[in-house]
Amino acid sequence: MKQLIKKYGHIWIMSYGILYLTWFAKLQANVGKPYHVIHTPLDDMIPFCEYFIIPYLMWFLYVAVAVTYFFFNSKDDYYRICTFLFTGMTISLLVCTLYPNGTNFRPHIDPDQNIFCYLVTKLWSIDPCINVFPSIHVYNSIGVHLAVTKSEKLSKSRPIVWSSGILMILICLSTVFLKQHSVVDVVGSLMMASVISPIVYTPAAARRRKYSEEYYRI
Repeated sequence: MKQLIKKYGHIWIMSYGILYLTWFAKLQANVGKPYHVIHTPLDDMIPFCEYFIIPYLMWFLYVAVAVTYFFFNSKDDYYRICTFLFTGMTISLLVCTLYPNGTNFRPHIDPDQNIFCYLVTKLWSIDPCINVFPSIHVYNSIGVHLAVTKSEKLSKSRPIVWSSGILMILICLSTVFLKQHSVVDVVGSLMMASVISPIVYTPAAARRRKYSEEYYRI
């Protein structure tokens, strides 16, 4: 037991999920209450495309696989990706708590048109168009791809880096093509990621350079 705790004790950080899910559930219960509508003319220019439900749902696997991989293969990368993801998720919850927000441009679609429309209607039935800014789908996708590119091992595999980058882009696009989010939500996530990224990853990069320089001096 002691060996397991020593080897996998870093799982403790996953307890954050209890806080996040509880907080998020309370926010989602605000259906029907007034909120600030996030909507720009650009949102109306983006067509609805039900096929983007595929990358949108792949987000769950994308994030889960990345965190699981780092959990078992690199404790440092695991702590960094969790710090990045959980920091942004907490900020998002705070924003939605202090500034209730949502969208109002979901189109009417026929669930019987095809399997993709059916999946979208199911998604909308359990995910009301509130608490959208900033987009966690976008932010976490950026976080996963960033973790891949910063990983000493994964960054050496061009297929993995390219596949991760393409999936990240598709997931980000899916949020607006499915009318889940406004362009404003995407931009907000990009800005948040650009601020948190150097805080989480720059110190680690500096340490690696320092160790590398010391190694060559020796």
